[in-house]
Order: sequence, then structure tokens, then C-alpha cells
Amino acid sequence: MTHALSNAIWQDQLRDGLAAMDLSLSDSQQQQLLAFLALLNKWNRAYNLTAVRDERTMVSRQLLDSLSILPWVRTDHLLDVGAGGGLPGIPLAIALPGRRFTLLDSNGKKTRFLNQCVLELGLTNVEVIHGRAEACQPERPFAQISSRAFTALANLVTWCDDLLADDGEFLAMKGQFPDDEVADLPAGWQVESRHSLAVPGADGDRHLLVVARAASPQ
Repeated sequence: MTHALSNAIWQDQLRDGLAAMDLSLSDSQQQQLLAFLALLNKWNRAYNLTAVRDERTMVSRQLLDSLSILPWVRTDHLLDVGAGGGLPGIPLAIALPGRRFTLLDSNGKKTRFLNQCVLELGLTNVEVIHGRAEACQPERPFAQISSRAFTALANLVTWCDDLLADDGEFLAMKGQFPDDEVADLPAGWQVESRHSLAVPGADGDRHLLVVARAASPQ
């Protein structure tokens, strides 16, 4: 597929997908999303940033999937752990330019890509950190931490415990509902809510799990 053809198809898919999800983004935001997707597609050939290789499904599986959790993003400063190729962090940052996003990943190639995205897309609300979650020492803990295709829930809450505010929550994006992972959550953690995500053009189930510390017994 030529670049011009893929961009035209992507533009139509993005516009139709946003309409189906009842999301309103400006033309400039949509162009930023498409520019990000082009960067991701280009760098993916060398850096293996994502398993999605079919250009016909990239808008759905990468952009729209990331944007599907927008209704649950309520913090002014979100941490995206295991940010990888910038999903969902970069699309969320484009959609919410008035909020701050910190993208954390331990893979140097991936953080180099993320820094390039910040530079080329002019994302002044995004900070990229190269390092492990356990070693990260933010100025203050985060009210919300997102993860997508990162790790099992038990690992997520264990590795990122110190990064989450006492009353904070994880926004964990999953495919099929992970019953085993929920059962394996360590004591003191609970799934506060679960949501089926409707992603136009995507096959299979998609879920968002909101995970938080369990209330201490009185």
C-alpha cells in the first residue's frame, strides 16, 4: 500500500471511527493522530514496537483502541507504564492537550521512538522516562496509571504500588476479561469496575479494568 493511499484510507477510518465512538476531535488533532500512526508504522519495521503489521487495521487497533478509554481519564497528569510504542499514551495526549502525560518504558529503543514522536508532533504535554517502574521516583504519586498489553494485573499493582496515590486507580486495558489475573490480585487490591470497550473495526473482546486499593476494614 502506498503512503498516499494508506493515509487516505486511515483518514476515512479515523473520521468514521471517531463518529461511531461519539468523540469529537479537531482536524489538527486528527492529523496529529495520523502523523503518529505513520511514525509508528515506519519505526516498527526496525524497532518491533507493535505486533500490528496490517496497515488496514492500524487505525482501529492502535488509535481507536487507545482512545476508547478517554471517558475514564479524569486526572490532570496520567502515567502510562510499559508505554512501548506510545499506546495509549500518545493518542490520549493528542486528544487531551490540556493535560499532562508521562510515558514510562524500560526499553531504550522504544523510549527513543517516543522522544522522536514528542519532537516531531510537538507534544508539549508529554514527558518520556526511560527506566523500570520499580526504580521510578516521581515528585508525587499519580492519581491514574494506564497500561496496555504490559503485564499481568498482579505484576502491575506490585511494580507500580509506590507510583500510585493512595486513592488512585489503574486503568488496565485487556482483551478478553482476565478472570485468572483478577483472581491472582494480591490482598489489598480490587477491581473497582469493569467496562467492555466498543472499538470500531476491532475483532475480539476489549475490556478496561479499573483497579484500586481495597478499603481497609473499619
